[in-house]
Amino acid sequence: MPAKTELKNLLPAELETFLLGLGEKKYRAAQIFAWLYKHGAVSFDAMTNLPKALRCRLSETATICNLPVLARREAENGETVKYLFGLTGGHAVESVLMRHSYGNSVCVSTQVGCRMGCAFCASTLGGLVRNLEPAEIADQVLAVRRNARSGEADIHSIVIMGTGEPLDNYDNVVKFMRLMNDPLGINVGFRKITLSTSGLVPEILRLAEEDIPITLSISLHAPNDALRDELMPVNRRYPLGELLAACRRYEEITGRRVTFEYAMIDGVNDREEQARELVRCLRGLLGHVNLIPLNPVRERGWQRSSAAAIERFRAVLQSRGVNVTIRRELGTDIDAACGQLRRQFMAQPGRAGGGRDES
Repeated sequence: MPAKTELKNLLPAELETFLLGLGEKKYRAAQIFAWLYKHGAVSFDAMTNLPKALRCRLSETATICNLPVLARREAENGETVKYLFGLTGGHAVESVLMRHSYGNSVCVSTQVGCRMGCAFCASTLGGLVRNLEPAEIADQVLAVRRNARSGEADIHSIVIMGTGEPLDNYDNVVKFMRLMNDPLGINVGFRKITLSTSGLVPEILRLAEEDIPITLSISLHAPNDALRDELMPVNRRYPLGELLAACRRYEEITGRRVTFEYAMIDGVNDREEQARELVRCLRGLLGHVNLIPLNPVRERGWQRSSAAAIERFRAVLQSRGVNVTIRRELGTDIDAACGQLRRQFMAQPGRAGGGRDES
């Protein structure tokens, strides 16, 4: 039996080709795509404007990704909800709904695990298991919407900042962003999509040529190569000079300002002299710096900087003309740091642990 086609992996033009291969009219593609994304259909029977014969044919030849909710945790202040979704092979992936005054945002994961090895992150514990397909990334957004409380169906922005290095799963992530942006679907503007990377230089340069004006966010976390080598092993492959040159090129091609994420770690990267070094490091860039109070990970042992240290660091940057904000804390009480909830789930008796998913 040939493998069934996952429809949420297909852009509208690809869906047209698939339907033509079944001997169907290609205009049905727009109907099906709208059912999947606008209406959130998880079965062919729900697609009531399709002929019954077509629905039967689709059930024989295609599938619809429908991630089950394994766990749900809501922050006490109601601003953040963390979901753990089940995947084939007994694995799981995390997503976060963030409720803002300006609308709802969903943070998605792009891989099961991660191979970047960042020293303060829970996602890399156990390494990379596998990449997620576009359907599995897209259905995180759709599943959050399916499970949202009344009046929360609209998703206004997407943050690709969950488990995994998005640019290490380049083709699937770019297709996911195009799926989210398509006007036949949920139609999230590219400028409302933020992608965070640890700094894969060739992929940053490739992304600049895609003609998708998203917000690029760089996980920087250190103002020099020596410290960044220690915190982020990717820096040994693409040191700061190469990374920042790629960021300048990205800004030139896209006209979009790059954001630099900087996790504030007590006694490690939060001194005022390091703030001054960061100013010199970012000279000539349009970039905005986002200071992030570290979300502590039990297995890592790092602690967040004090509020006073973060404020001193911010003041140094601002006094030297750097655009800087301190990220408002969301979800500390629900283990919102990437990978924490998944690790708790996988540690349960009988779970697969960190093994590779061969399904």
